[in-house]
This record gives sequence, structure tokens and C-alpha cells, in this order.
Amino acid sequence: MTLRKDTKSKSDFTKISIGLASPEEILEHSSGEVLKPETINYRTYKPERDGLFCERIFGPVKDYECHCGKYKRIRYKGIVCDRCGVEVTEKKVRRERMGHISLVVPVAHIWYFRTLPNKIGYLLGLPSKKLDSIIYYERYVVIQPGIKASEGINTLDFLTEEEYLDIMESLPKENQYLDDTDPNKFIAGMGAEALHMLLSRINLDELSYELRHKANTETSQQRKTEALKRLQVVEAFRESKEVNRPEWMIMKVIPVIPPELRPLVPLDGGRFATSDLNDLYRRVIIRNNRLKRLIEIKAPEVILRNEKRMLQEAVDSLFDNSRKANAVKTDANRPLKSLSDSLKGKQGRFRQNLLGKRVDYSARSVIVVGPELNLHECGLPKDMAAELYKPFIIRKLIERGIVKTVKSAKKIVDRKDPVVWDILENVLKGHPVLLNRAPTLHRLGIQAFQPKLIEGKAIQLHPLVCTAFNADFDGDQMAVHLPLGNAAILEAQLLMLASHNILNPANGAPITVPSQDMVLGLYYIT
Repeated sequence: MTLRKDTKSKSDFTKISIGLASPEEILEHSSGEVLKPETINYRTYKPERDGLFCERIFGPVKDYECHCGKYKRIRYKGIVCDRCGVEVTEKKVRRERMGHISLVVPVAHIWYFRTLPNKIGYLLGLPSKKLDSIIYYERYVVIQPGIKASEGINTLDFLTEEEYLDIMESLPKENQYLDDTDPNKFIAGMGAEALHMLLSRINLDELSYELRHKANTETSQQRKTEALKRLQVVEAFRESKEVNRPEWMIMKVIPVIPPELRPLVPLDGGRFATSDLNDLYRRVIIRNNRLKRLIEIKAPEVILRNEKRMLQEAVDSLFDNSRKANAVKTDANRPLKSLSDSLKGKQGRFRQNLLGKRVDYSARSVIVVGPELNLHECGLPKDMAAELYKPFIIRKLIERGIVKTVKSAKKIVDRKDPVVWDILENVLKGHPVLLNRAPTLHRLGIQAFQPKLIEGKAIQLHPLVCTAFNADFDGDQMAVHLPLGNAAILEAQLLMLASHNILNPANGAPITVPSQDMVLGLYYIT
């Protein structure tokens, strides 16, 4: 097992392209093979060797300390322990090092045969139902008809068990010993293995030409559309020939994500809470090991086939449990959260963590009406402003020589010295704030204002901008954000200021128009 040394990835890239990972690529990213389904030892609570939390593969659990304790402290950094094989390094590598599981038989990736458009189905020209019957070991598919071509058997023909056995019996003995590349050899198979052979034999250029010809000459509109849909997938593969191969949709190696991203945390009373992914990985490893054992003891074909189907189902559940009809569930009848589930949706990695990061320099409070404000102003409570603009105030205090250190400046700000309010008034002049009212359903749900210091604890809002925010004063809350960079401040002042957004971008009609109390007041005073 090779342990790769850390190679710092460059972060000055301009674009990211997402493609299929080849088995070699998965192995390259991996730091070792996970062989056992065990996680941690129930007595010592230490990770099991070659298990899902193995320290040899993923790195040490404690900073600069190997598994057996022979090497401790930073001075041994980079040494691989000769007793337990663990590299002495920081524990944060357990967030980035990946492992892998080498499968005994290939499996199909659920994304490429259970989604619409069905990528594998389009490449081979097979409907989803038929594809499923190959993948789940129900039917044989002819990969190469060989000498049986004269009997009307073609590539991609489907055979039942009986038909397959009849053909095998009628074949001459020597046919079985021919090389797979020999055009006379009859080859049929089932499962993802058969699909891998079919996909690797596809000539994309020929297929593309065929489909173009079909789309041009076909009279039936339905077949024409079908040919064009297939052509789209074929062209996508042709354009990315170097980085994507069709047979990579069938997996021989499965990546195992770093253990810190699927943690096992101890609870009170000696119990453990674990990520669902560990259960899903465990099922894959157990079935893979059992299949390995059955092949070694030369078990009957029917048993092997059943085990292969179960392995395919285990990998399906690991990648996308919600897409399966019979999803794997916990004891409480809750479907397990698979890799796809942790990426998609509102709580997924993209929307929750990448787009929805929490920010510093923000505040939140109830809004009240501020009829004496200008359209571009909002009232900001003094205490809130002092906290929001704290770093700016500290800097000004040090610049003016009122204090020498940041610590003493913080004390003055926390004491709310009169000098703080003078400085704050100055700082506010060049720093607008952004006000946002959830839910932000259109562009005007977030606008910039020039803050004005007020007493009290509620934010004051100009009554004319209420329509844009869909706000009223029955207890609504708003969030305040502080743009920091020069470009952000300029953008807020020029583009987002409330007085620059008097027209609704949806239809061009004015949106800052008097309503309710204002109309009544105008009527009353005239």
C-alpha cells in the first residue's frame, strides 16, 4: 500500500470541469484500500486496521501520534511508524485523504442508468427496462454473436437462461477457447460486466455518423427525436474524448470519502452516533468480501449471481438511496442519507454550505417606521452600530492617538465612551449598510441605506420602501450587512441605494409610491 505525500493543490485556477473519474484516477486520489467493514474497536475505541476509519490509510486520530504510540510529538513529523504503519502528521489530513474499495465485479453507476436522460441506455440504444434486466442479472445480452450471426442472432439481443444454455450447448467446443478479440467467438453476459464490454467496444465516430444519417432520413417524428437525443449524448462523449470514456460509467473501484466527513461521535452512556454513509459503505464492503470468498470456493453460478446483484444494489444505495424503489432504511424506518442526498437540495452541500455561508459584520433587529428619514436613510440603533463598526472605531482610536493598543481600544468601545460616538458618526459617512428582509424574492428585497444613529434597539425604516421589501411593522425583522471592500461600498452607493431603486425591475412601474397611512394622511391634511 502506498501512502502518498501531501501535494498542496494550487488555488489559482480559472475553471473547474466535472467529468467521469477513471479507475486509475480514483486509485491516484486514494491513500489505501479499505478491506474490512469494521469502524472502531469496541474495547479500545481506536480505529480498526484496514477498516473504514483506519489510521494507516486516512492518517492519525491525534496530532503527531501514531496508532501504537511509538512516535509522539511534532519532532517525528513525516515518519511512517515501522510497527503500525501510520504516518506521523496532523490529524486534519483525515479530512482530505480518501480511500478506495476494489470491487470483485464491476457495477454500474446509478446516475447513468436511473436518471433521465438515461446515458448508458442512449449510448447502447436500449430502453431502461431492458437495461435494468441486464444490470440486475435477469437476462443475458449478446456482446458478440460470432459464428451464431448466421443463425440470426445479433449484438444486443436479449436471451433468457434457457436460450443462453441452448446456444452454449450447440457451440463447437473450441469456440470457448478462442480469444475475446476473435470475431468468430460467441460472447454473451449479464450484469455491469457485460455493459462494460459493450461500452468499451463502442466506436463513437461511427455511431455519431449512423445517428446523423438516421435523423436526416427517418420519416417517423418519434424515431427522429430519439436519434437526436442519442446523438446529443454521443457528441458530448466525442467532444470530451480525452477526459471521458463511456466505459467509466461502469465502476471497478469505489472511492471512500475521508472519515472526518462521515464522523463517528461518542454519545453519553457509551453509545455512538454515526453518519449514514458508514452504514452504506459497510454494506458494500461486506457484500464485496462475501462475493470474493464465494468465487474462491467456486460457489454455484446462481449463488454468485445473487451476490453480484446484491453488491450492485449496495453500491446503488451508497450513491443515491433516494432514487431506489426499495431504499435502505434505519430501524426507525427512515431512509439512509446517501452521497447524492448530502449534495442536493436546500440542506445539501451546495446550497447550505457553499452558497449559504454565515457572515461576519451582520446584525438583526425588529423594524419600526421612521417617517422623518430621507428615502436613502435608515435608523441604526447605537449599540448595534458600535458593534458592527467596531474594527473601524478601533482603528480610528489608534490613529488619533487616544489609545495605544487594540485591547484598550476595545475597552473604550465596550464602555461606550462619548468619543466613540464622535468617531462612529465620521465612520458612518463613507459606509452604507445593506438591509435585507427574508424571504428575498426579488432584487429589491435587499437594498442599501445610509445609516443614521438612533436611540433604542429597533431599526428605523422609511415607509416608502416597505412595498419593495414587502415589509410591515407588526414585528417584522430585518438583517443588516456591512459591505467592507471599496468595490462593494461603491456598488452599494451607486446601484443598491434605496433612492436609486424607485422602479420595479419586473415591470418598470414605480414601486416607491405612498400607500395606506401616507395616503390617509395626505387626504387628511388637504
